[in-house]
Amino acid sequence: MSVSTTPHLNFRGEAREALEFYRSVFGGDLVAMTYGDMGSQDPVEKDQVVWGQVAAPNGFRVMAYDAPAAVPFGRGEDPFFVSVRGDDVEELAGLWARLAEGGAVAQPFGPSAWAKAYGMVRDRFGITWVLDVAA
Repeated sequence: MSVSTTPHLNFRGEAREALEFYRSVFGGDLVAMTYGDMGSQDPVEKDQVVWGQVAAPNGFRVMAYDAPAAVPFGRGEDPFFVSVRGDDVEELAGLWARLAEGGAVAQPFGPSAWAKAYGMVRDRFGITWVLDVAA
């Protein structure tokens, strides 16, 4: 199995603009899914990015999302997650469990609407990790 890590940047309503900027700098393709795409009818959040990515042929890759209103957010505070993506649910579950030791679970590792498996954990050093197996 291979595992890749990617910076996952956090915004409040600026994720699409940031991704477009990074694409203009580094090139590549931009893909984004909105809260509306996930079924949200909230007029404030439905057009905001729940998951977005710029991936360029030169190897540059960055993900971003707009933190929902229900999540406390201060610009520059908790500005990123580290995304770990792989293709083996069992292996990623083991990595997630080790990261969770002494940490705080934000989302238990398991199936989600957008991935075969997904989990979020803040490790004992205060770093937030998101692990997933893409569908």
